[in-house]
Amino acid sequence: MKIYIPHDTSSLSLGADDVLETIQKKNPTLEIVRNGSRGLYWLEPLIEVETNGTRIGYGPVTAADLPSLFDAGFPADGSSHPLCLGPVEELDAFKCQNRLTFARCGVIDALDIDNYKFVALEKAQALSPQQIVDAVKQSGLRGRGGAAFPTGIKWQTVLDAQPEQKYIVCNADEGDSGTFADRMLMEGDPYCLIEGMMIAGRAVEATQGYIYLRSEYPHTQTILQNAIDKAYDAGYLGENFNLEIRMGAGAYICGEETALLESLEGKRGMIRYRPPLPAVKGLFGKPTALNNVITLATVPFILAQGADAYKNHGAGKSKGTLTIQLCGNVKYPGLYEIDFGLSLKELLYDIGGGTATGKPLKTVQCGGPLGAYLHESQFDLPMTYEDFAAQGAMLGHGGVVVFDDSVDMAQQARYAMEFCAIESCGKCTPCRIGSTRGVEVIDKIIADTERAHNLELLEDLCEVMTESSLCAMGGLTPAPVLSALKYFPEDFGLQPRKKAA
Repeated sequence: MKIYIPHDTSSLSLGADDVLETIQKKNPTLEIVRNGSRGLYWLEPLIEVETNGTRIGYGPVTAADLPSLFDAGFPADGSSHPLCLGPVEELDAFKCQNRLTFARCGVIDALDIDNYKFVALEKAQALSPQQIVDAVKQSGLRGRGGAAFPTGIKWQTVLDAQPEQKYIVCNADEGDSGTFADRMLMEGDPYCLIEGMMIAGRAVEATQGYIYLRSEYPHTQTILQNAIDKAYDAGYLGENFNLEIRMGAGAYICGEETALLESLEGKRGMIRYRPPLPAVKGLFGKPTALNNVITLATVPFILAQGADAYKNHGAGKSKGTLTIQLCGNVKYPGLYEIDFGLSLKELLYDIGGGTATGKPLKTVQCGGPLGAYLHESQFDLPMTYEDFAAQGAMLGHGGVVVFDDSVDMAQQARYAMEFCAIESCGKCTPCRIGSTRGVEVIDKIIADTERAHNLELLEDLCEVMTESSLCAMGGLTPAPVLSALKYFPEDFGLQPRKKAA
């Protein structure tokens, strides 16, 4: 009997190591595998027992539950024990998904390099750099960090550059509220990211790569460094491509690519003026392909299975799959890798199960702390880049935060401005000063101090920030503020919005 116990950060926070210790004391001869999370966080710690090739899940399991599970002999169906979930692969939570990038997460021993087959890398080595770039272009893969820029076009720009030294930089500074896909992949399938970066290096003729990892992920750093060390020992890294981890210092702005590069160079994390773009003049002034974790980790699937295998998923110009991180006040929080095109309503109710409190769902925020708040009248919106943009919203990194009807949207609007004031790099006045003034104006509106005047002032301030800020930090902060004001005016002491006939 083989038992899988996750070592994912979230699972550990819920007692996975206590479960491990208790099992080892109970039966030290059992074979134990530390895998990543399956992404079904309402079931964590989720342990799996493999017998005769079938993995039966149990969860959420605590150390106190183990005596009864051992006494029952780890049954294969829920009728014999309430924590038994049956065969994991048959759970309803997986039936709605098409796991391409996350196919191995939660399935494999995350650090067993001997069982990771670098199939995509082998195929890439038989192709020219231009052929690799063409395959990525054909797949329709777009950046999963938020901007959704076509990956193949970015790589083409770097490939066409002449300097001998080029860089691959992975943006693992996952700072958006409600996001954890990068962490989950790095902890559950680190070699997938390493392979993707090696392929990217070959595609643009870069020999050095850096993973810029957020400081709040120390456990991820340990796993990732272990995987990198093993890749060097096995000969995958070192000959044609070198890879290092660099830790951030907790600045949200360093999720913006130029501020990230400044930080990576040892400077204060502040944005750069553009042009030139990082693909032309990036790290240390050299051409740099800078991509998000999920973008780079998707490349091995495209090279191994073919561009069309990826392109055939999705809807319209939004090709492939979207890794939704559903969290907040929701019954079934977790990571769901779905095809673009699923409606927000289907995600929230059919997959997420509605709110965890059972209260009516009031709003969701998609795309991180700079994303607009969506009203229930918008829940039929298909989840594609184009459909969201048409509504003034964004998918961003795929975070979806759910709120029930107890939320105060005036306070959420204030939080958006305060967040910007705290996290602004300070380079431009509209962001640095505008967000501070924004908090003050919202406080006056809430306190009913010259409300009409301050509402007009807030709208003018948001327009200045949107049109004049140097980067998306200040430029997008008005989105959650104005959407809260538009759809939930009663929370600001105004007349409720009229419902559509």
